[in-house]
Amino acid sequence: MLYSEAGQFSTRYAADRRLFRLRQDRLGLGLLLVFAFAVVPQVGNDYWFSAILTPFLVLSLAGLGLNLLTGYAGQLSLGSAAFMAAGAFATYNFQLRIEGLPLLASFALGGAVAALLSLVFGLPSLRIKGFYLIVSTLAAQFLVPWALVKYGWFSNYNASGVISAPRLDIFGLDLSSPAGRYVLTLGVVVALAFLARNIVRSELGRNWMAVRDMDTAAAVIGIPLARTKLLAFAISGFYLGVAGALWAFTYLGTVEPHGFDLNRSFQVLFIIIIGGMGSILGNFLGAAFIVLFPLLLSNLAGLLPGGLIDPGQLENIQKMIFGALIIVFLIREPEGLARLWQQFRARLRRWPLRY
Repeated sequence: MLYSEAGQFSTRYAADRRLFRLRQDRLGLGLLLVFAFAVVPQVGNDYWFSAILTPFLVLSLAGLGLNLLTGYAGQLSLGSAAFMAAGAFATYNFQLRIEGLPLLASFALGGAVAALLSLVFGLPSLRIKGFYLIVSTLAAQFLVPWALVKYGWFSNYNASGVISAPRLDIFGLDLSSPAGRYVLTLGVVVALAFLARNIVRSELGRNWMAVRDMDTAAAVIGIPLARTKLLAFAISGFYLGVAGALWAFTYLGTVEPHGFDLNRSFQVLFIIIIGGMGSILGNFLGAAFIVLFPLLLSNLAGLLPGGLIDPGQLENIQKMIFGALIIVFLIREPEGLARLWQQFRARLRRWPLRY
């Protein structure tokens, strides 16, 4: 019974409230972080860093931002990519116009700009909800890219509207290599994931879940609905803004406003649907599925006899299979991959017993 809590007692309130009560969970997480920070940069190649690991981490952070708003606070949104764009272009301008500003500070300020923008588009949530709120946030998806293209100041008057990543320098270390960009992204994502974990376990997180389950009852017991909803939009926007900055600077290197289109918003939404709404781990599982599944289909298509699948139709076939899988998830496992992981842990805690 390697995964049993027998004999692990909490004798202090602090021990009972820790993020991971089981010793096995703490040990497993520690080993995973050591492997990710120390081993992967040494054994990975440029393809893994640039095409798989970095986009996986950035999409996990973007999914986490939307999950805080939709999965925990119950506020629907389709403007995720717009807030990512705001964070990316704001970070670029802070780096460009404030000499000597540390890169991490630019990320934080870019996230703050996205948080303010998300707060503005979240104001209708005080009066409307559900489908009407989706339409309201969808307006951001059209307004923000239009403004970034219309006003050249945001892209430093670049004729094509493209922004390029500055030198990725942290505490005097040049992280411009694929491995360096991966380590930078990993550090930011891990720090914000731990912060999100603490937020959802705090009073604010409990207020979010109360509003999500029944806002009328939450108001009756004294939860301030306006402040709770707007904080959800602001914090979600901050996470999405930082994710957009990472997407532009550590993954792509250059990006244009149309790179954050409606398809990107749907991609982030699919991450939390597949991974599981109301789950921190689900964002990472959903992002892994989004990144790895197309690669798996491409490799499987390459193993089939020549001419059986037209290479020009492979992308359409991937979209069809992907859409069918989303429907299956919504019907068979609406709580996503995170629920499957919880069921596996429950069985592991009983192993080798059967009852």
